[in-house]
Amino acid sequence: MPDYENITELSTEDKILLAASKVFTEKGFAGTRTRDIAEEAGINLALLNYYFRSKEKLFEQVMKVKIVLLFGKIIPIVTNEKTSLEEKIDLASEKYFEILSQNPNLPLFVISEIQKKTSDIKSILPIDKVLKNSVIIRQIKERKPDTNPFHLLFNFLGLTVFPFVARPIINGFHIMENDEFQNFVEERKTLIPIWIKAMLT
Repeated sequence: MPDYENITELSTEDKILLAASKVFTEKGFAGTRTRDIAEEAGINLALLNYYFRSKEKLFEQVMKVKIVLLFGKIIPIVTNEKTSLEEKIDLASEKYFEILSQNPNLPLFVISEIQKKTSDIKSILPIDKVLKNSVIIRQIKERKPDTNPFHLLFNFLGLTVFPFVARPIINGFHIMENDEFQNFVEERKTLIPIWIKAMLT
């Protein structure tokens, strides 16, 4: 996604996507109006509707851009021949929390989108092709030859992603205020690599 500092140099479509990303992050999907996005982008509502017919279409496009962003940061980590398994765990945890903290709607979007028969999400996330023969899978097999390496990967993903998936429940039942949730996430960013590494011993 383009740099927000250079917004005056962006195309109208990029301005809309950048503004939508900001507003969706601040207000969530339900709390966002297309008028809010148009105002943030500095355009009129008719022009926004010309480029994106609905809030749903705009949200979908923003989320797909963010998936590419996340995938683009994670793949170089899991395929790096030069870093150790422990280093990969630290780096992947840092990147996941960085992206998900800024884009808390992303996990729920991926889950809902991947269930659609018409979704093209699998072409954006070719996880099967990347992971099955990745360096990280080989490293886990070497460390724990009697354990299916996907146990470790799914444990990592579950520990990392679930708080963001569960956030509507956390908010709905007032389990944590926003500041508490952010502190909770910061704690997990430190704790999860420790827990995952303990599984390797």
